[in-house]
Amino acid sequence: MSKAAQNSTPQLWARAAPKMRAALRAWYLRHRRPLPWRAQPSLYKTVVSEFMLQQTQVETVLPYFARWLKKFPDFKTLAAARERDVLRLWEGLGYYRRARLLHALAREIAPLPSPPRTPAAWLALPGVGPYTAAAITSISFGEPAAVVDGNVVRVLARLLGDDTLFKDGTSAVKTFQTPANILLNTTHPGDHNQAVMELGATVCTKHKPHCPICPLKRWCAAAKDGNPESLPRFAAKTTTRINLTRLWIERNGTLLLHRRPASSRRLANVCELPEASILPDAIITLQPLAIKRRTITTQLFIESIHRTTLPPSAPVLSKEFVWANATMLKRLTLSGPHRRWIAELRENLVRSSLGLFTGGLPNGGQ
Repeated sequence: MSKAAQNSTPQLWARAAPKMRAALRAWYLRHRRPLPWRAQPSLYKTVVSEFMLQQTQVETVLPYFARWLKKFPDFKTLAAARERDVLRLWEGLGYYRRARLLHALAREIAPLPSPPRTPAAWLALPGVGPYTAAAITSISFGEPAAVVDGNVVRVLARLLGDDTLFKDGTSAVKTFQTPANILLNTTHPGDHNQAVMELGATVCTKHKPHCPICPLKRWCAAAKDGNPESLPRFAAKTTTRINLTRLWIERNGTLLLHRRPASSRRLANVCELPEASILPDAIITLQPLAIKRRTITTQLFIESIHRTTLPPSAPVLSKEFVWANATMLKRLTLSGPHRRWIAELRENLVRSSLGLFTGGLPNGGQ
């Protein structure tokens, strides 16, 4: 631990907490971004935004949030919706389990005479962990519960000059829960929690933090050491490379898709181009139409898409497969990357058939 950090333990640092709280809230009230869930705030808006923002950037969430509120304006409307409509509106945000859990949560909240107000009560609801429970109850009900997410970890690690090498984000969150509790403004917990997260997102950024304009600079051990960008420290993650062969099979103007079963851990009831491993009778071309890449957590998927056919002797396909025409494609829920890839490949195949595409079909990229 650095010398500055040694002089900035949570106990010593707590003495400055009142001034830090005041400076942080004043900065937040003046500089906070005009996000839609902050305009005419409501419990429902807060819940939806917190679910959408899990592992997703604000800029990505904004258009989804607007469409969601238009289609599902409250818990009651969302609770009454069909799962396929919920998933279709979530399409492209990824981590579809969040949508299902939000749907399940709405079905538990909607019939209640009044929503729960404490973090403990929210922890019993679908999809709600300690961070989400603290965020929802502090913002909506003024509960004195401190949030700790990636942005908060970064702010606190730098304030304290904590150079611990963390195994992962979960271990870091546990470490910084105590200092977060010490710093919490219990008079305005909702503003405080949003302020710390806002500071991490806009000022105390991962790369090139804007220290000169930080309201907490005078108390920051990492700023005094002159190398805030080095904190927090995390052990390097191992990325697993997974190679997949995908099939492009058309028949009478329809495209074959595979809908993952409801029991799938990932992308349940979501359609994608079928993997060759589940269609062993397919005749695979040697040259792929495209090679695409996408990353899901610590897994890098290399997906080679081949145009092929099914022989007449192929067995009847199960109900997990869908022959989709253009109209059905608009209604079905596809993973975001596969919808983009299908649209791109269809356009290129049409252009190629008309002699308008001479550069070869695309490889690589997303």
